[in-house]
Amino acid sequence: MASANLPSAFISTLPRFPINFNGLIIHSDGRYERPIRNDTSPAGTDTLTGVHSKDVVISHESKVFVRLYIPKTINPNRKLPTLVYYHGGAFVSDSAASSTYHKTLNLITTESNVIVVSVNYRLAPEYPIPIAYEDSWEAIKWVASHVRGNGQESWLNDHADLQNVFLAGDSAGANIAHNMAIRVGLSGHENVFNVSGVIMVHPYFGGEDPIGAESTKFKRAKENMDKLWLLANPSGNGSDDPLFNPGMDPNISAFGSSKILVCVAENDIVRERGLNYKKVMEASGWKGNVELMESKGEKHIFFLFDTSCENSCLLRSRICNFINPIRSKA
Repeated sequence: MASANLPSAFISTLPRFPINFNGLIIHSDGRYERPIRNDTSPAGTDTLTGVHSKDVVISHESKVFVRLYIPKTINPNRKLPTLVYYHGGAFVSDSAASSTYHKTLNLITTESNVIVVSVNYRLAPEYPIPIAYEDSWEAIKWVASHVRGNGQESWLNDHADLQNVFLAGDSAGANIAHNMAIRVGLSGHENVFNVSGVIMVHPYFGGEDPIGAESTKFKRAKENMDKLWLLANPSGNGSDDPLFNPGMDPNISAFGSSKILVCVAENDIVRERGLNYKKVMEASGWKGNVELMESKGEKHIFFLFDTSCENSCLLRSRICNFINPIRSKA
């Protein structure tokens, strides 16, 4: 697939040779190619965990689908927490079928004993922002349609506790989870189902002014992150768009959950934004609590590529404990 309709402000920043920009091959004249990827995994039964998964189209018009996961063993008398997950990829790459996400979500499903709804939203630049957010909101409305047990999907009707919903994602997906939580708060959907918490792993946020190591160690990385945002959102308000810079959002205090887990990595190019996000939320007037976890010595989304390393196991354990807090025996 190729196009010459990339934003002129973005094209003007390109070198005079093709570059690989987060999975896109972009030429200096604005044409781009999205190579066909073979690093995907089909839904089915996972041989390692026994987790079952399947793909369900939730909009025949947009072709948006979700990949559902349920644990190997289900207690018919106990409904499970529901985790709505948004994949990363800077809004321009990856999918709910990517092998890295499929492997990771199989593990999260079995370790946290949850129902997972992994959302495959449409990608920029073919589908510029806000389309990714609109698709993500459609997925939330689709999940909510199962509250009374008469929705389209039996796995949710029979096994999902929709009064115990978690929104989650990594990188751009964490950005989406944040913005969906605000939309939940503004829309009144919290009266339909309850968002018990939001999990944000290595969140992809930005801003015009650099913060912390963005002016030194991560200066070039910030420039690239800002370019990616411009590529995905050419008609927005630059890096201070409220969708990208939470501190600029006048509706941030409407955030529709009372607790957040923010996970950062010590050597991550978006670490400063994750740390700043905690400060922004705590100063916003929102009445809730932000937990912070840092993975020492790790880079951006490391947990997707080495699921068995100690820090990946610790990260998934923290997610499990956030979803299933240990209750006092008192």
